[in-house]
Amino acid sequence: MLGIALLTLRARWVSFLGTVVALVLGVAQIAAMGVLLMTMLDLPDRPAERFASAPSVVLPSDPAWNAAQHDLGVRSPAAAMGVPTELARRVSATGGAADTVADRAFYAQLGGGPPDQVGHPWPVARFGGYVLDDGRAPASAREIVVASDRAHTGDRVTVLTAGGPGSYTVAGTVSPVGWEDAVFFTGAEAARISPRIDALVALAPVGRVRAAVGGDAEVLTGQDRHKADASADNDRETLDNTVTLVPVMAGVAGTTAVFVVASTFAFAVVQRRREVALLRAVGATPRQVRRMVRDEALLVGGCASAVGAVLGLYGAQLLADLLIRTGISPPWLRIGPLARWSVLAPLAAAFLLGTVVALCGAVAASRRAARIRPVEALRDASVDDPGTTLGRLLLGAAGLVGGAGLTCWIAFGSPATVLSPNTYVVSLLVPVLAAAVLAPLVVGPLARLLMWPLLRLQGPTAMLVRQSVLTSRRRTAATAAPVLLTVGLVLSLLSATDSIGAARDNGLRSTVTSQYALAPDGTPGISPHVIAKVARIEGVRIVAPILTSLYIRDGNRLDENDGLVVDTRALKQMMNLTIVHGTLDGPGGPDGSSMVVAEQWGMRVGSTVHVLMADGEEADLRIAATYKALSGEDAAYLPPRFARTAAYAHDGLARRAYVSLDPGTDRTVATAAIRAAVAGTGARFMTRERLVASESAYSRHLTEVRQRATAVIILLFCFIAILNTLLMATADRRRDLAVLRTAGATPRQVVRFFVAESLLVTAIGVVLALAASAVNLLGLWVALRRLFGGTGMVIPYTTGLGITAVATLLVVAGTLLPVGAALRARAVDLVGNRE
Repeated sequence: MLGIALLTLRARWVSFLGTVVALVLGVAQIAAMGVLLMTMLDLPDRPAERFASAPSVVLPSDPAWNAAQHDLGVRSPAAAMGVPTELARRVSATGGAADTVADRAFYAQLGGGPPDQVGHPWPVARFGGYVLDDGRAPASAREIVVASDRAHTGDRVTVLTAGGPGSYTVAGTVSPVGWEDAVFFTGAEAARISPRIDALVALAPVGRVRAAVGGDAEVLTGQDRHKADASADNDRETLDNTVTLVPVMAGVAGTTAVFVVASTFAFAVVQRRREVALLRAVGATPRQVRRMVRDEALLVGGCASAVGAVLGLYGAQLLADLLIRTGISPPWLRIGPLARWSVLAPLAAAFLLGTVVALCGAVAASRRAARIRPVEALRDASVDDPGTTLGRLLLGAAGLVGGAGLTCWIAFGSPATVLSPNTYVVSLLVPVLAAAVLAPLVVGPLARLLMWPLLRLQGPTAMLVRQSVLTSRRRTAATAAPVLLTVGLVLSLLSATDSIGAARDNGLRSTVTSQYALAPDGTPGISPHVIAKVARIEGVRIVAPILTSLYIRDGNRLDENDGLVVDTRALKQMMNLTIVHGTLDGPGGPDGSSMVVAEQWGMRVGSTVHVLMADGEEADLRIAATYKALSGEDAAYLPPRFARTAAYAHDGLARRAYVSLDPGTDRTVATAAIRAAVAGTGARFMTRERLVASESAYSRHLTEVRQRATAVIILLFCFIAILNTLLMATADRRRDLAVLRTAGATPRQVVRFFVAESLLVTAIGVVLALAASAVNLLGLWVALRRLFGGTGMVIPYTTGLGITAVATLLVVAGTLLPVGAALRARAVDLVGNRE
């Protein structure tokens, strides 16, 4: 049967072309994402940068601290406290004070410069390869050295730090580097701004340095010196974003590709009922028919998968470049050479998956083909079976029950799931795929319902279209499936993205009760100096939570939690926290030895918790109250006496500040004074509504990139699948066209019939897509109401209509192209062309 399969492929290559195209694109898509994902696990070693010329670097470390178990940007207690003074003294003793150079890294931004600028002491610059291009090294507290593309020697510039803005003179310039944008101060000035020693360069012999350090810190040499680079943390963040994004894209887009490929191949077999019947008539056994179909699938699947794997190799770098341009992946990310296991393994997996999917798509169809009776070869009418086999019914029922159950679980059991894209996006697939599986079962009722208003029109077109769909339910379901997937998945994805974003906005809007706010203006945060300056304005009240970290021991490990340093009583006037237990004022309320924590931390009001702060201070704090918080937004509200710890935990800046005016205060005068106070400080004065909008844009960036990138990939693949499937389906209906022409239909009437039928198929796919999307959005609506209270759904109607219009145009184009080609042949020739 292998020989017959080869001859069949040769004779019917046009019919198999659609299957090949779907398979090539599906495998290429899976291969590209697989290669990119595996590349994340086999990254090349990054070279040392800031300490490339340092013999060894002493870096504070904690062997029990696993960075992978904590959020990005979180420092271990050892890293937060820095190199202890006693350890620095011991290291200096190995070769003298001149053989030890302290490095301090802190927030220092030139006015108008990028927010990721960093400050360092000048003595450490030489280890990063910095050489003066002009001028000299800084000699006084008010002199700095910057990159030559930022300022010129002799310029007076403003530098923003956690201590507030300051005026400095540029004493010299250095050539810019690609891995940081540094501002260099004298050693004494750097120590004043940032007392913590982040790392210690030791020039003494490494052996003596290790002996002096012992187990109190880590001594880095060679390639390991990159651990002390700031870019190491940046790399981890961007790589984590990539690893978070790609599996979701691969899961959703890959599942869509597998479903389309399998259904396309099965449809290609169904189209050949008469051909299989002829084989049965000349003596082919059911076993031989099954073997022939499987051989065809193996040949087509193997060849198409090989081509798709090769295309996927090139597509992986294109996908990586796209993620780099959107700021998700690091700019140095490159797909490795073909010989690396991280490239060969996903290519081989994609090839095998494509071949297996083709075989699986053909297995069920081959069984149906084997049951075809020889007498069917003599039939003039080509009426296929309804397509509702027991296996399809069971699979569809399982999908329907699973989709409904998953929706109910998300809505009532775990509404926070909608805030976790990795889990929620995949759940959106279930109702849509279930609708696609059950499509043959509902094609009849939907066709009757949609055509009922049109049956009273003059002419036979409406009746012919209706009956054509009713007698070819499998074909109709196969051609409607890509439309269903396109509209259903993309509408569900985009609606979920926009609705969750709007719900978060409403949640923030109802939480913030202040009239105005301060937000960073091209900076990572707001200096406490600026906050104090605004607080001195008459009639103005300001509350600015400053981010810090606190560590709570849980058994043998330390749990890191975010802390916000703020006067909790004043915070109550600016924010509407939902207090679950305890109180924010009165007896038992917060004081200098208590804190307010999120309810999910599981701490009882009145209990005492021992905490370790980022600067090394330990304290026993009473739980004054607990409040309701979403996952990822939980933090402890700490008394103002812990404000100094913020510079050790992070950068010592406030991420936002809430501003209100006392009753009777002249609004015009007060707001003008606030704007004057924050001018040139890296802070922007705004209304509460503008704060909500800016916070929304920042927090939704990664989620929207993830969802929309996935939607675009699905959209492109499904658009190709629509055109591909319609070309296959219509090209195989030359007999139908010939019968219409022989019965006296004009070419215009034939075209009208096929276009009307394609529009009905599109309408069926869209109706099923809307039904599946309604299930997804109903669960989302309930979940969002439980999380954020009253909130509406945001449906992208314009985008949805645009996608539906493009899908409709592709369906019509996929119909008209083969019909137009066939109309150029004579009707008599078409009738005689029996396959």
